[in-house]
Amino acid sequence: MAERRLLVLFGSQTGTAQDTAERIGREAKRRHLQCRVEALDSCDVASLIHEPLVVFVCATTGQGDPPDNMKMFWRFLFRKNLPAGSLCQLDYAVLGLGDSSYPKFNFIAKKLHKRVLQLGGNPLLPVALGDDQHDLGPDAVVDPWLVALWDKILALYPLPPGLEIISPDVRLPPKYTLHYLPEDSPHPDSDLLQPTAPRGAPCELHPFAARVVFNQRVTAQSHFQDVRLIEFDIAGSGITFSAGDVVMIQPQNCPEDVQQFCQLLRLEPDRRFVLEPTEPGTSLPPLLPQPCTIRYLVTHYLDISCVPRRSFFELLSYFSTNELEREKLQEFSSAQGQEELYSYCNRPRRTTLEAMWDFPHTTCAIPADYLLDLIPRIRPRAFSIASSLLAHPERMQILVAVVRYKTRLSKPRHGLCSTWLASLNPEQGDVRVPLWVKKGGMKFPADPATPVIMIGPGTGVAPFRAAIQERVALGRRGNCLFFGCRYKSKDFYCQTEWEELVAKGFLTLFTAFSRDQEEKVYVQHRIRENGRLVWELLSSGNAHVYLAG
Repeated sequence: MAERRLLVLFGSQTGTAQDTAERIGREAKRRHLQCRVEALDSCDVASLIHEPLVVFVCATTGQGDPPDNMKMFWRFLFRKNLPAGSLCQLDYAVLGLGDSSYPKFNFIAKKLHKRVLQLGGNPLLPVALGDDQHDLGPDAVVDPWLVALWDKILALYPLPPGLEIISPDVRLPPKYTLHYLPEDSPHPDSDLLQPTAPRGAPCELHPFAARVVFNQRVTAQSHFQDVRLIEFDIAGSGITFSAGDVVMIQPQNCPEDVQQFCQLLRLEPDRRFVLEPTEPGTSLPPLLPQPCTIRYLVTHYLDISCVPRRSFFELLSYFSTNELEREKLQEFSSAQGQEELYSYCNRPRRTTLEAMWDFPHTTCAIPADYLLDLIPRIRPRAFSIASSLLAHPERMQILVAVVRYKTRLSKPRHGLCSTWLASLNPEQGDVRVPLWVKKGGMKFPADPATPVIMIGPGTGVAPFRAAIQERVALGRRGNCLFFGCRYKSKDFYCQTEWEELVAKGFLTLFTAFSRDQEEKVYVQHRIRENGRLVWELLSSGNAHVYLAG
């Protein structure tokens, strides 16, 4: 009988595609299929020629771009020299997750489906196009598509005699088991819990722990928004960057939330444990030290402040000893309950920790083994780099708007990363932030004679500050900046710096302060007023235009 094995590969930017891929993995286990779930870039692409059955789950980001964790796979797949029939043994299906308000809706899934077909693959189903804009979200497409997919797969790979599909009422085993170490076992050096100096250039798996040099508020105290200019010391990191590049920062949960979480689940923060995979071949989470404390796991790894997904409530329902709570959890994880889940979770931006408070009987019954199945890991956040190494050697600066807003919930919502960064005070000792750099999408002209028109309202000005510093250090003039904010006296970032450059003839600056007069004025009004200059730069100067914000 043919080997019943399935490979689920995902390309995910925000975690939705990964969450869906893991759901397919769970459904495969219920059908007794051997199943691996991996990011596309973690899989050895050349080995696809030996795979009988693959499901691809991929998101589309930006303007029709592949997510970061499938970029290498994408380049390989579109190599011209791949033979036409190289995937002829492969049965496959593609599930796309996108947003129809973008012109290139599900572009990556459509293109992937077509390319695998070109290489000889045999599609089990038409490509599925999940849409964020649908009232029920992508699940409106995903749910019925998966029903059809399992019908196809079970027709090709029937259940072995004597085996039934494992009922949805039965809880599947966890991905890892958590073995507590005896309280008196020797402690390793606490350095273990510090990101170590990376081998080679810092990256997601080996970030550089950069020291915070300063953290200053650049908006007036009376202004509603707190915006910070933060500088890091990157000496000895091997990090290089140029204007337009992006720094990735790995944030952490605040001590109060960590304490609350441990109390709710009755966990001892200082208990140490090692993780063991339940199934051979499952790799350990790369960013967790072994052994590890509960406090480290909750502070640095579990995203307890994210808005929980449908899969969270589904798994939670298995632990519920309270009938009322279990019924509600089952409703939230059913197809029919998605609208209600949306108004409970997504609309008010309720966090995982807050949802756990609402299900106290269930929460205190969660076995620690399931924590990594239940709660996704904290994802890194991207910030435009706001300085140039030519102006500030061995330093890197970012401009951070601290995210804080109200919903119908009594407690204001806080952005995890920006709130954490704003709280760091370098005067209180050695404060460090794990970070690494990624190439950005903006490239500035190599020809020094090419003028540059930059439109950067608000914190959108960050990459242009890097570009202007870089260009001025190289003696390049022809820098034209349109900057907009609310008030000249409250949120005019880097005002002195711009004014000095204008005085030295390096910068032409146009400002729009929307609230400083009766009628609102924005950058587009300033562009229209200076249409003649803009046209001049474009038509005879061959200027490049950049927009961020």
